[in-house]
Amino acid sequence: MDIQIATLCKSATEFPNQEMVIVGTLDTIAAPELPVVIPQCAIAMRICITPEDSGKHQFGVNIIDADGNSLDENMPIMADMPIELPESVPFLTRNLILNLQGLKFPEDGVYSIDLTLNDELIQRVPLRVLQLENGEEANVGA
Repeated sequence: MDIQIATLCKSATEFPNQEMVIVGTLDTIAAPELPVVIPQCAIAMRICITPEDSGKHQFGVNIIDADGNSLDENMPIMADMPIELPESVPFLTRNLILNLQGLKFPEDGVYSIDLTLNDELIQRVPLRVLQLENGEEANVGA
């Protein structure tokens, strides 16, 4: 399995032809005060699977702080992911969009969005949260 895209964004949408539109990709959240709450955001992913990936799998998403602690008691988010490709198909791509509401970052620092397959880390997306100095403009992903 190859993750072609993995990002935190303001929103993402998939159209019937599997075209994905990602709006406002984020790697830094800057806020005038902490904790900061992102009212709505999404983790957008595009994966490529091949016949070698066939079988039962468990996919996980976890947002962790620098010490490896989950950001929220609802994390990690786990989902069964059975994969089966017809013999004549060399690969398939699929979009995965996880919409999140009320994502709360208690303090500044470096966080990570960890993507796992069968409890094995397959992608880590860094995310920085920082508190602004007086007068600086905020970017809280809303």
